[in-house]
Amino acid sequence: MTILFLARRFYPNMGGVETHVLEVGKRLVKSGHSVIVVTEILSEKKLKKNYLKKQDIVNGIEIIRINVGSNDRFKKFRIWREFWKIRSTVNKADIIHCHDVFFWYLPFRFLYPGKRVFTTFHGYETNFPPSKKAVIIRKLSELLSNGNICIGEYIKKWYGTKPNYVIYGGVEKLKDFSLKENRHPIYKPKIVLIGRLEADIGVKIYLKSLEFLKRRNSKFYFQALGDGSLKKEIKKYGKVLGFIENIGIVIKTSDIVFASSYLLMLEALVLRKKIIAVFDNPLKEDYLKMSPFANFIYICKNAKEVVQVIESEQKSPWKNKSMIDNGYKWAKAQTWDEVVSIYLKLWRL
Repeated sequence: MTILFLARRFYPNMGGVETHVLEVGKRLVKSGHSVIVVTEILSEKKLKKNYLKKQDIVNGIEIIRINVGSNDRFKKFRIWREFWKIRSTVNKADIIHCHDVFFWYLPFRFLYPGKRVFTTFHGYETNFPPSKKAVIIRKLSELLSNGNICIGEYIKKWYGTKPNYVIYGGVEKLKDFSLKENRHPIYKPKIVLIGRLEADIGVKIYLKSLEFLKRRNSKFYFQALGDGSLKKEIKKYGKVLGFIENIGIVIKTSDIVFASSYLLMLEALVLRKKIIAVFDNPLKEDYLKMSPFANFIYICKNAKEVVQVIESEQKSPWKNKSMIDNGYKWAKAQTWDEVVSIYLKLWRL
């Protein structure tokens, strides 16, 4: 079977959608399927700097990078023009699967009415509440797809989507392990923030909590994995390592993880780490509290609550060990192989 994935960003860019498509694609190739990913060239300059090719193969996945220029009202027409140039690729695909970007394929849905097309809805808009336009686009994508996957239960509530499957991402298979209990207090917990360093994922709440800890003379080590407009402010409290490919190495050596996405939380849970996730609007609150692992993480609405969790952990680092153990048991079952099996079930509908 030949599967054509459409995704705005893909490897070597790093993020939730990029990782999701890569991990699913790798396993489909290993199972004998052909996988093609059509993605954007973010800029010709960056393409040359990173030695990327417009057509490439990574882990057996064929990559086609299309040049669609800047974000403006004509972008969709440039995307459709680029798609027309590679229509032979669309022709040979048995399955078209859009990762959020169904509008890329919109005119071709009518040019190829018999072609089976599916959508995965990965996230939500940065502005709250979601605009009527955003909700309508989601609904249209759902109606014109043969089936869909939602990353998170909250999408049903906020966008009115009726998913065929709800998932939360995956993790690599790990051997069972347990942590040795250290009964000495953690006077200086190692805290890591992972993700885009932007306000929309709660970074300002984390910054405020670090400032409170500093004023109270609470000792901690801090570093951030990511980049963004708040990088300069983050550097006041520790190191900023940028986006790195193997975040598990840093998570393993940390005590507390500040995370905002399901995929990052899954990776931290399977490594038995304490997670603090924050929300500043009702949608993000539902994103966290409607997840099946809500009871295995600390969910905070402001910096004061974040500080309370950290200072409580400093005094009694093992008091919630059962929460960590239960989170690990749940997360280790959410493998990428399981995610792939759900995609295959969807495509058989």
